[in-house]
Amino acid sequence: MSNAHDDDLVARLQAGDQAAYAQLVEEHAGKIYRLALRLMGNEADAEDVLQETFLSAFKSIDRFEARSSLSTWLYRIASNAALMRLRRKEPEQVSVDEPVERDDGELIPRQLFDFCCLPEEDLLREEARAEMQRAVDELPPSLRSVFILRDIEGLSTEETAEALDLSVSAVKSRLMRARLKLRERLSQYFSHGSAISEAR
Repeated sequence: MSNAHDDDLVARLQAGDQAAYAQLVEEHAGKIYRLALRLMGNEADAEDVLQETFLSAFKSIDRFEARSSLSTWLYRIASNAALMRLRRKEPEQVSVDEPVERDDGELIPRQLFDFCCLPEEDLLREEARAEMQRAVDELPPSLRSVFILRDIEGLSTEETAEALDLSVSAVKSRLMRARLKLRERLSQYFSHGSAISEAR
């Protein structure tokens, strides 16, 4: 899924055009850094992932075959770099194949408090945004990367699959698990907050 802009830029990169390298960084550094920051959770690691992403891209540009867009290719490199770092930091992760399940074995959240209809000001509170970020940070890296690319960065299911080198069905499965975990985690937060409000 290439386009004329990508084709021209790749041709210049492969020819060793220094201006093309600067252009690649200028056009993509912001979103790659944002992705890295969301995956890693701190600026220092995000900057390392950003640098590693572009170094890897420059080294392997001759092997870029335009089967995906430049943007998706860079997302893949950044995701891989971030996940490698996260695995080194957190060797004991929950298996991605382990289902999100209740004690009775059903694949649903333990709590179904409906926080979709809370007043907008509650959802936009700084505290609520921080809680959402904590909930995303607590996802296993393999689920977090799918959720961030698909639901936060807005990539399509197919683009997310391409970026993470997964099948479309694997993306859908991991996204469902991530959303269930987040729903359960945030249901606990909002139901607790609701109980506090009623007690006042």
